[in-house]
Amino acid sequence: MNLPPLAQEFVLHFGEMGSRWGINRTVGQIYALLFISPHPLNADDMAELLGFSRSNVSMGLKELESWQLVRLQHVPGDRREYFSAPEDVWAIFRTLAEQRRKREVDPTLTMLRTALLEAPRDEAEKYAQKRMREMHDLIELLTDWFSDVQKMEQATLVKLMKMGAKVQKLLEMKDKWLVVSGSRKS
Repeated sequence: MNLPPLAQEFVLHFGEMGSRWGINRTVGQIYALLFISPHPLNADDMAELLGFSRSNVSMGLKELESWQLVRLQHVPGDRREYFSAPEDVWAIFRTLAEQRRKREVDPTLTMLRTALLEAPRDEAEKYAQKRMREMHDLIELLTDWFSDVQKMEQATLVKLMKMGAKVQKLLEMKDKWLVVSGSRKS
């Protein structure tokens, strides 16, 4: 790699983590390079900086484009395509979450819905459907909740995240208040 030590460490780490996140190492490293680059890069620049073949960079960029994680740009007077990562880390997070939902969660929910429409043939299938219903309900609840979170303003989301376990205490106080106020009405 033709990168300063700090940048190289980040790029290498992202490559390793990429393989754990279900993308190949090359794609992870390309994204990391684009993420820390102060200006858009073309495929030739990326290949040189990372020590990859031009074809590997092109394939990695296509993968990143399919995930909507890179922006294609043109520079006046240059016929090459330049790429950059979005500046806003929250936008990146939202894009990743949406793409993972489309690629992983939605197909699972579809499969579970289909399986739950089948009439069980015996007790084993009845039990299996019961367990699938539990999984379906949990995934659907999480998906609905995450859709609500995705719509929140960034400032609100940051406040919510910083509250952490305090949210639980707030809900407990609300429940106690409802009990007390409900008993007053009786």
